[in-house]
Amino acid sequence: MSFESIEDAGDPRLVDYRDLTDVALRRVMEPAGGLYIAESAKVLTRALAAGHRVRSVLVQDKWRADAERLLAGRDVPVYVVDAAVAEGLTGYAVHRGILAAMHRPALAPAAELLAASRLVVVLEDIVDHTNVGAIFRAAAGLGADAVLISPRCADPLYRRSVRVSMGTVFQVPWTRLPEWPAAAGVLHGAGFDIAALALAEGAVALDDYAASRPGKVALVLGAEGDGLSRAALEAADTVVTIPMAGGVDSLNVAAASAVALWELRRR
Repeated sequence: MSFESIEDAGDPRLVDYRDLTDVALRRVMEPAGGLYIAESAKVLTRALAAGHRVRSVLVQDKWRADAERLLAGRDVPVYVVDAAVAEGLTGYAVHRGILAAMHRPALAPAAELLAASRLVVVLEDIVDHTNVGAIFRAAAGLGADAVLISPRCADPLYRRSVRVSMGTVFQVPWTRLPEWPAAAGVLHGAGFDIAALALAEGAVALDDYAASRPGKVALVLGAEGDGLSRAALEAADTVVTIPMAGGVDSLNVAAASAVALWELRRR
């Protein structure tokens, strides 16, 4: 690796890290450029363990040793800046030590992931990056084999999603599905029962569904507020609900994913 000290936030070598607080720029830069940002040594460690390639790394001098340890033997430029340059560059104080610009891996075909899975999570149009990251963390910790996301779902490799997931977006295989009803064809073709988690008249209680769960289950989750679309509900083989108490009708989608995965996993 090569260490390069940079004293100007406007240096062209730092273009991948510029204006990270600008949501519009981030959405354009990361997918279109084939990049995402890994933030913190823990996240970078998991990304490297998953086989992702580093394009460059940004550190302050006090975290230089961490970069040397993580990137030993890799031909990667490491840009060393002081705190003022880091904050002027990204728009916020960089407290987590390391930022890395990472090349995005190619997504596997959905059929390939499904062939090796028995319990998967399907995210329909969940646009909140915090919820996406939290669901990935639940999927990793509670035994889901893969996560499949709709075309309009938030990007799991968006910086906030990665951070909230604690890097588990690199542990759980994921890819995108087509729109309904084509997505149902992909899931049914791989032998999955589609279980839509929703508030609906006639929905089956989660514990009842789990007691006699099919061999392969695709748990479908929708966005906060709007919930699942009509197309998703029509594609489902079963609509499942979490019985609630205390006058509360539902949980946050990330919390609901954890409850449902635990119930399905333990059966």
